[in-house]
Amino acid sequence: MKTIKTAAVALVAGLALGIVATPGFAAEFEIKMLNKGEKGVMVFEPDFVRAQPGDTINFVSVDPGHNAETIKGMVPEGAETFRSKVSKDFSVTLTEEGIYGVKCTPHYGMGMVALVVVGEPGNADAAAKVKHPGKAKKHFAELFEALPEKLAAN
Repeated sequence: MKTIKTAAVALVAGLALGIVATPGFAAEFEIKMLNKGEKGVMVFEPDFVRAQPGDTINFVSVDPGHNAETIKGMVPEGAETFRSKVSKDFSVTLTEEGIYGVKCTPHYGMGMVALVVVGEPGNADAAAKVKHPGKAKKHFAELFEALPEKLAAN
């Protein structure tokens, strides 16, 4: 009888630990790389994503000629940078909290940029200070201006 009780306690403890140790389900987000979208030409759609550590961002090459690449100075400390091949779908799982600035390398100056916020945007001040060419400067200014409202909504 004592052996059955011990086994039952061990089983319940093991199940409890298994439930506690099981990570939550990660989300997946899709960002389309487009020649033309709701906000104009050469765009990521959506151009803002709020994610959590461990979530995956899928960049979908709807139109040819685009890629997704992190921008120097707009990546959280300790995070890995990424650069996809042109005209290819690309997925990345982001594990470090902060702001990730993303550009389409061929169309960066045309304003083809996106902002991905993972968890808390601890590097927001540094990311907002990065200089950008052409229309990317204006597009990021708009994204950062709307950031408090977007964070509050999520």
